[in-house]
Amino acid sequence: MSGEVSSVLTSVRGGVLYVTINRPDKRNALNRATLDALRAAFAETAHAAALHAVVLSAAGDRSFAAGGDLREFDALRTQADAAALFDHAAATLDAIRATPVPVIAALNGTALGGGAELAIACDYRVAAAHACIGFVQATLAITTGFSGASDLFALLGPARAMRLLAEARVLEANEALTLGLLDEVCAQDRPLDECVAQFVKPFVGHPPHVIRAMKQIAAAHRSALSQATRAAERAAFVATWTAPAHWEQAQKFLDRQRPSTASGSKS
Repeated sequence: MSGEVSSVLTSVRGGVLYVTINRPDKRNALNRATLDALRAAFAETAHAAALHAVVLSAAGDRSFAAGGDLREFDALRTQADAAALFDHAAATLDAIRATPVPVIAALNGTALGGGAELAIACDYRVAAAHACIGFVQATLAITTGFSGASDLFALLGPARAMRLLAEARVLEANEALTLGLLDEVCAQDRPLDECVAQFVKPFVGHPPHVIRAMKQIAAAHRSALSQATRAAERAAFVATWTAPAHWEQAQKFLDRQRPSTASGSKS
């Protein structure tokens, strides 16, 4: 074993699997290795028969996931590269969607771009008071690239979702709650872990096979809604990712980050 720290940590307590993205120094950005580790955690560990629920969170208190790791993805320039990136990320989110028990995203900080897509792939979202969420992909002149459009459109409806994508704003927790993107926001003085524990209680209070039966029905409904969207979303991402406008915006973003590593990024 090497001394390298895993980008995703897992533990089981009280019938709940806790999955933690562990790249706080990178604002928990989602590179390919982290996406692979998340997929493995959900595809393998989450299928233990005794589990009642899964909680997905991230290390630190600044970022749940600051989006895809643009420094790594910047080298992906062709249509084939873009399609492979979409498929890779979508496979991870599909593993979350297919988890046979409820998945609760515990938003400990910002969830931006692909990080916001990761959050809404979960069944529920519970946020700390200071957390925020932003579908900011348009600031890089691209569309959703992790397969999150179907989730967003199901939550908000087509008209509101399309406007939200076009505005590309970062929403404070209470505004996101009002819109329906979040299910609960902690009080300012209440720890996120405490809020999540309370939220999970109804699922822990019933036999695992009953919870799984409930999730099976919900998953069937969700799958029927998302299938028609996937091909269109994938094609739109490939087209926008490979357009010159995206590379211009991506370069501006990367240029901004180089001198300001200590303070982190906003998008």
